[in-house]
Amino acid sequence: MREGIVGWDIGGAHLKAAYLDGQGAVQQVVQLPCPLWQGMAQLDHALDQALGQLPARVAQHAITMTGELVDSFASRAEGVRRLVASLATKLPLAKMNIYAGAAGFISPGQSDAQVDAVASANWMATAAFVAPLVSQGLMVDVGSTTTDIIPVRGTVLALGHDDYRRLVHEELVYTGVVRTSVIAVVQRIPFEGEWVQPMAEHFATMADIYRLTGCLPEHADQMPTADNAGKSAMESARRLARLLGRDVESAPLQSWTNAANFVAEQQMTRLYDACARNLSRGVLDDEAPLIGAGVGRFIVQRLARRLARPYVDFSTFIECSAGAGDWAANCAPAVAVARLAMDRI
Repeated sequence: MREGIVGWDIGGAHLKAAYLDGQGAVQQVVQLPCPLWQGMAQLDHALDQALGQLPARVAQHAITMTGELVDSFASRAEGVRRLVASLATKLPLAKMNIYAGAAGFISPGQSDAQVDAVASANWMATAAFVAPLVSQGLMVDVGSTTTDIIPVRGTVLALGHDDYRRLVHEELVYTGVVRTSVIAVVQRIPFEGEWVQPMAEHFATMADIYRLTGCLPEHADQMPTADNAGKSAMESARRLARLLGRDVESAPLQSWTNAANFVAEQQMTRLYDACARNLSRGVLDDEAPLIGAGVGRFIVQRLARRLARPYVDFSTFIECSAGAGDWAANCAPAVAVARLAMDRI
């Protein structure tokens, strides 16, 4: 494939694209904010931006998605249809390969009849790519909004294959390091010797928490803040303080940082429990590593230490141009779906 391939991951909040050359090496990764719940114009704009940054001559496009879940669509079926139709206005129809999970790749015209296989299959692309490359491991992809936890051992060992069953089995945990509201993580926060129940308002997100703890990569947060203000540590502390009915000036910055550390620990515990549950199935040996992907894979590294297991980064499974490895791991499904399509072609 001399002209290479682009893998697309059409999310509800971000558009991700990875360009791989004809040998399968990642040359470029693009991530753009795409608040799809605000309408299809957001996707059209993000696609135009991405295509303006990617090579003009591409042999094929491989596409996976989760954006069909946004509430601007009446159903997942409508979401899949409209996303595929929108992509078809921007990409050559004959070069579009829609990922349908275990069914492999299908044409755009076939996607309407296979909605359940196409919808929210990006996790499967990542796992299906990694599974043959590692003897065994627990794939943990911590993104801006959600976390995928997938056992692999030569093949994908997931119990759930749709969002409902994946939630039931805690293979999908709806928590991430950027967009998740703090009140979805904690019911109380210790502050000045008291337990304080935070206000049930979207005043602060986990991006604020990880800015205060110093863990959030600078490029990770592409979305507006909860109050549309800035993204400094002090501004993040101001939003966290508001959750506790306080002004940020009422306590030292370190006090807000301490509160943020508590919130981060609660999210870590939630993910530790989900990993422990999946590991308790016994399908992986005790030495099986955690394989980290997503912009929040700094959490996966900590989880591996707590679980006394090795850590392997997604970027080790792919060849990348200089500087592309970090973004390739951040946008693992886009890279994975492109590699899977190359193998098929």
